[in-house]
Amino acid sequence: MLKKILIGFIILFGFYYIFLFSHIAESLKLLFKVIPMLLIIILAAVQKPLHIKKYQLLIITGLIFCMIGDYTLQWFLVGLTSFLFGHVFYIFAFSTTNEQKVPSWAKITLLLYGVCMAIWIAGSVLKTGETILSIAVIAYISVILTMGWTAIRTGSKFAIIGALLFIVSDSYLAINKFVTPLAFSHEVIMLTYYSAQVLIALSILQYSEIRSKVVQ
Repeated sequence: MLKKILIGFIILFGFYYIFLFSHIAESLKLLFKVIPMLLIIILAAVQKPLHIKKYQLLIITGLIFCMIGDYTLQWFLVGLTSFLFGHVFYIFAFSTTNEQKVPSWAKITLLLYGVCMAIWIAGSVLKTGETILSIAVIAYISVILTMGWTAIRTGSKFAIIGALLFIVSDSYLAINKFVTPLAFSHEVIMLTYYSAQVLIALSILQYSEIRSKVVQ
């Protein structure tokens, strides 16, 4: 019951921030941006999984760093670093699992996508003379694709879809910021972002059920 209530409030506050962004007072925008993330952290914390306390703790830590990133993204490199730490904790969480192997086609797809995005986006940043930022972008791309890679190992559809949505969200953000303005950028970025975080939080219970069947 509590889980359904939390998800309902996440949807309510998330949709409010995403679709009524322009109507929110400037001083309150960051507050409304982090409220859904705070609720997602609570959603992750109230679940009572069996056998995977470490996985849950790592996911919660990743969510916290992402929430900090939401607030500090106004100072781009600071926010980017916080999100990078969030992804590292997701990688640690997903790496504790080994329910299925990463298919070769998935490895190749992620690798090719990463190379293409690095050349396109980091190249665009480098042309502006921002060498440090271009290096940071390449590092971030490497980390988030590794997160997607390791998510497949969990066997949890929530973790896998959540990781892929996170890649979509960050890709759209990077292209919009560094290459060319994209239509409905705010709506697409935040909708895929919040959806990704909710699914990653819900993967705690789903992965617990997968592990419980293995243990039995």
